[in-house]
Amino acid sequence: MAPATTVSGTGAWLLRAAVALLLGLAVAAEDVQMVFLKSAVEKGAVCLDGSPPVYHFAPGSGSGANNWVVHMEGGGWCKTPEECAVRKGNFRGSSKYMKPLSFSGILGGNQKFNPDFHNWNRVKVRYCDGSSFTGDVEAVDSSTNLHYRGARVWDAIIQELLDKGMNKAEKALLSGCSAGALSAILHCDKFSGLLPKSATVKCFSDAGYFFDGTDITGNKYVRKTYKDIVTLHESVKNLPSSCTSKQTPELCFFPQYVFPTLRTPLFILNAAYDSWQIRNILAPSPADKSKAWAKCKADIRGCSSSQLETLQGFRKEFLAALPDTGKSPSLGMFIDSCFAHCQSGAQNSWLDEGSPSVEKTQIGKAVGDWYFGRATSQRTDCPYPCNKSCIDNEDD
Repeated sequence: MAPATTVSGTGAWLLRAAVALLLGLAVAAEDVQMVFLKSAVEKGAVCLDGSPPVYHFAPGSGSGANNWVVHMEGGGWCKTPEECAVRKGNFRGSSKYMKPLSFSGILGGNQKFNPDFHNWNRVKVRYCDGSSFTGDVEAVDSSTNLHYRGARVWDAIIQELLDKGMNKAEKALLSGCSAGALSAILHCDKFSGLLPKSATVKCFSDAGYFFDGTDITGNKYVRKTYKDIVTLHESVKNLPSSCTSKQTPELCFFPQYVFPTLRTPLFILNAAYDSWQIRNILAPSPADKSKAWAKCKADIRGCSSSQLETLQGFRKEFLAALPDTGKSPSLGMFIDSCFAHCQSGAQNSWLDEGSPSVEKTQIGKAVGDWYFGRATSQRTDCPYPCNKSCIDNEDD
């Protein structure tokens, strides 16, 4: 028999450190296989390229067996056939390119890192339609073979989940990041209406409160972007009628015009200096042809003093577009002063040592307090650069 190998000194310390790191990764995230919803294809509920929609599912257990968190992936939009055609060649428009992924943050399965939702049925809906799950065009573009069917994808996956047991849900949370978070707002009341009346149903938007802001030239550039999206995908019939009855369809892509008639409780998580909104609403390329904002858009620490002054004005405009917390007691809110976009999917920003906090409360704790009614959860941070706990997350 070979003698046992011993490790001592520096080698033993490195080994312990490596094991601790691996254990930390193991508890912070978990691999979750994909479910290809092939039965949806015959209903025309497909990705841009005609491939079947996909979701990831981790079943609930114990006290969470009848509770559901359904989280929709983000990934921007495509507003022209050319932009949508590009997506056919990657996972933003085709499930052929999707791979298994890990759950962490709000979808994490470890009680320490996600105490309120760890044992719920946890679902991540993959995003492959480019319209925040609002498109529904019957005709397929013969020249590009593009399918604009995002709303059908949402309907098919939600029906699949209802059949899996969500129709008996006791608690449910519809959530999302970025374009997926906008979808959570747009589909919020519809989602609530599909679940038992006895269920506690709420919605959560992470970096999805895109506002009708003014760019550096004084124009509303993003309005045209949304008009092009809504037109291409024929989204109007899948936007909240309570909004479209009063506003033009493209304005109903802005949560500030949807919220006033929203019936289901909503939590808004957003950075006041949202990195996507700074790049695409405040200083979009057509408004910054000289690229004077390039460094600032890449990293807020690269902004000049005059650009920082503009950002502070942008923050004020964003805050003014948020709902009045005094008139909305069921509203949850966590507005930090970070340069970030999507903070609920990554463990380091959701709930961990060193995660961003406002008023000494981290995001995961704030959302849980709001959902379970443990405390009023409406927090707005001080202006940049006051919050030293910020993490520059930009992933779903």
